[in-house]
Amino acid sequence: MRTEFLSTGAKRNAGGATLNLAGMILVLGCLSGCTTTAVNDLVSAPDVSLRNVEVQKLDLSAQRFVLSFDVTNPNPFPLPVNMIDYGVKLDGRRFASGETDCEIMVPAGSDSEIAISVDLNLLKTDPELLFIVRDAARRDIHYSLEGRMGVDLPATRPMRFEHEGHIRLRAAVD
Repeated sequence: MRTEFLSTGAKRNAGGATLNLAGMILVLGCLSGCTTTAVNDLVSAPDVSLRNVEVQKLDLSAQRFVLSFDVTNPNPFPLPVNMIDYGVKLDGRRFASGETDCEIMVPAGSDSEIAISVDLNLLKTDPELLFIVRDAARRDIHYSLEGRMGVDLPATRPMRFEHEGHIRLRAAVD
């Protein structure tokens, strides 16, 4: 399986002054005696959900999908996301997972989209998923998403996320 970061709905350099203010707040908090755990308590984890799974290529030997994630930042400062580690299950079966570096800025109290291209060979890994993918173009299917998101803020560890819902796959191919 190969994953590739494709695009985002926000740019890396947006909100630089606000980011500097957020960084200063975190540094001042650490100077007053906080630990890394306390710094992580100052930064709320983003909400991440699966917006869309687009089928770009579908044949017996290889499949290509674009996974689109919505990232919501609940913080009063922008989050500079530099890594996403994800795992997606469709109808309870492991569909795709991976880790990719990225450079996006999720604005304060706002949303951004992350799109990742995934190349799979479902015939080798899990043939039953080929039927799930086929059916998912006609009906909503259950998905679960979990992972970690790295942010480029002082003394902040990657933050965990998980989400469940229903989705219908979109085909970009005939």
